[in-house]
Amino acid sequence: MQKYEKIKAVKPLLTKKHLKLGEMLGNMAYLVDFRYKRIVKRNLDFIYPDKPRIEIRRLARKTYQQFALTLIELMKLIFLSREDLLSVAKVMGARHLENVLQEGKGFIFYSAHIGNWEIAHLFTSVYISMELVLVAKELKSSVMDRFINRLRSKFGNRVLYKKGALYHMARALKNKRGVGLLIDQETRTSESVQVSFFNKTVNTTPSVALLARRYDCPVLPVFCVREEKTGQLLLVVRPPLDLIKTRDAQWDIKVNTQKMNDEIEKIVRHYPSQWFWFHKRWKRHYPHLYPEDLARNRRREQKKRAVLKGYHL
Repeated sequence: MQKYEKIKAVKPLLTKKHLKLGEMLGNMAYLVDFRYKRIVKRNLDFIYPDKPRIEIRRLARKTYQQFALTLIELMKLIFLSREDLLSVAKVMGARHLENVLQEGKGFIFYSAHIGNWEIAHLFTSVYISMELVLVAKELKSSVMDRFINRLRSKFGNRVLYKKGALYHMARALKNKRGVGLLIDQETRTSESVQVSFFNKTVNTTPSVALLARRYDCPVLPVFCVREEKTGQLLLVVRPPLDLIKTRDAQWDIKVNTQKMNDEIEKIVRHYPSQWFWFHKRWKRHYPHLYPEDLARNRRREQKKRAVLKGYHL
């Protein structure tokens, strides 16, 4: 049986002063960050068309506050030991982890950009005393990328960039290891399947469904969220997904990926202000939501045509 690390006592990572600081920093960012505030509000308007404007503004402001808390938590995470980390979150659904580990196979944890997503897999790996293979998108800022990857690998986890990661994920599953990744952001049409998210069409990576089918491994939704009043972190472990497997592989991958998105939607509906609304999740299928992108693409196309015209002259 898998050995679990004992959690001696659970205490919030953030004090009341931290909560106040997060609220203040979030409010300041909300006032000055016009670019991303537009994206947040458009996303919220799109998903909650019946909410009054004052409620959309309140939720948008709270989204900034929650993201500020995430950044503060990451700063504190630098100085935490294994024992310290185990004390910062309560676990809901630990039995699902135990049941999966008893199977003695490789497994996949997937999560979303909600609450503190960086702690989700880091805490899980320490809690189950197992190093995970984490798949991440390379950040544009090399400084931030190095900083985040040092945190992710602090206790032995291996970090892979998405490009070319499928082979290494497969090897990890063959070797009965755990793989963790986030699947709630938009992907290229050529690398995705089309499913529904909040009753809107989105592109989602099929890699989890593909690997689960190929290696017959369990898939667990794992999320790290905050309790509203106290800021206490809560690791929510949902039961392994009931994935289908028929003779139609393409259909199975689409259906199973939809099930994964459904779990993400449930947690976002429960903690709406803690999801990363800054991302252009619906840009492939609803580009009108982000007119600045459309205008930029038009300018690029005009420049390209001008270059080609000059070349032919």
